[in-house]
Amino acid sequence: MEEFRRMKRLPPYVFATVNALKMELRHKGEDIVDLGMGNPDLPTPKHIVAKMVEAVQKGHNHRYSASRGITKLRHAICDWYRRRYQVELDPETEAIVTIGAKEGLSHLVLSVITPGDVVFAPNPTYPIHPYSAIIAGGDVRSIPIAEDRDFFEDLLAAYKQTWPSPKMLIISFPHNPTTAVVDLSFFERVVEFAKEHKIMVIHDFAYADLVFDDYVAPSFMQVPGARDVGVELFSLSKSYSMAGWRMGFAVGNVDMINALTRIKSYLDYGAFQPIQIASIIALNGPQDCVKEIVDIYKERRDCLISGLNRIGWPVASPPATMFVWAKIPEQYKHMDSVEFSKMLIREAKVAVSPGRGFGEYGDDHVRFALVENTHRINQAIRGLRKIM
Repeated sequence: MEEFRRMKRLPPYVFATVNALKMELRHKGEDIVDLGMGNPDLPTPKHIVAKMVEAVQKGHNHRYSASRGITKLRHAICDWYRRRYQVELDPETEAIVTIGAKEGLSHLVLSVITPGDVVFAPNPTYPIHPYSAIIAGGDVRSIPIAEDRDFFEDLLAAYKQTWPSPKMLIISFPHNPTTAVVDLSFFERVVEFAKEHKIMVIHDFAYADLVFDDYVAPSFMQVPGARDVGVELFSLSKSYSMAGWRMGFAVGNVDMINALTRIKSYLDYGAFQPIQIASIIALNGPQDCVKEIVDIYKERRDCLISGLNRIGWPVASPPATMFVWAKIPEQYKHMDSVEFSKMLIREAKVAVSPGRGFGEYGDDHVRFALVENTHRINQAIRGLRKIM
């Protein structure tokens, strides 16, 4: 069979090696505390589930839906932005429902990036950000993201050294995996840069609500002129613990939203309608459930950070996301993140994500996901103490 050229541009999935070892040991009866994949373990709030159950009982909801999302949900999305960020959006032209943020982002990139186009993406970052461009036939230029680097200096340097000029910048704050956060002035500079250099912007806002210690994450859409250059994506997976429901949306630039609408009209008939109806309740209903979810993640964060520092692994407390980004301890810095992660599974019985899976600039870190309760996190700390 002839080789699949598009697939050859995608590297082997780094996390697969660690996952295989985890499953091998579990099959042998080992108890592995899994802090690797960012798969929310908290159940979806009951009032959202109840609406889903009600909607699924109605036969007319079983038909094909609309690829851009039902009208009432698009209005709920725009109302959500109005209440939270004082941003006015047109539900007909500036909002679209997606099957999770990942689907929306990858299909948006596929609709606007052509072979040879250059896309800027942070490194390390969530894999779909750079690889959506690779899948579309584009070329990716990495912008390093780290505490000791100036993002805009690196962005400008990359722009000056890149030919042809980049077509797009993909960013995401609060950031996975580094947990970095920004203020509104950061997005103002992004909009200024994008307008000056005529590039599109995609902002993945998946962790908008998972913020701690009085930090409030700004929306890219709050900046005047943001919708002239880009779009913002949001996912209900984290805020409402609806990961398996696959529900998200994109808002912003009319032309980009239209491109996504057109490609989705060929690729899908939209999410199952009862899920969309339940999502209206999530966005319009009481938001106490979001705070309860965030409080649980904060408790887990504090438990893990306290434990790591107690056993001699110094890690700063992240201001946002459901992750902890930890530099490999000094005594193990000769190991890359994959080998170090494999050692943690074998000797500490703890699974984490190797930083290299998020880009080569992450290879001196590992990522903990806060997807186990505090009892299990304390068990992980006891296991990690053995290697420290």
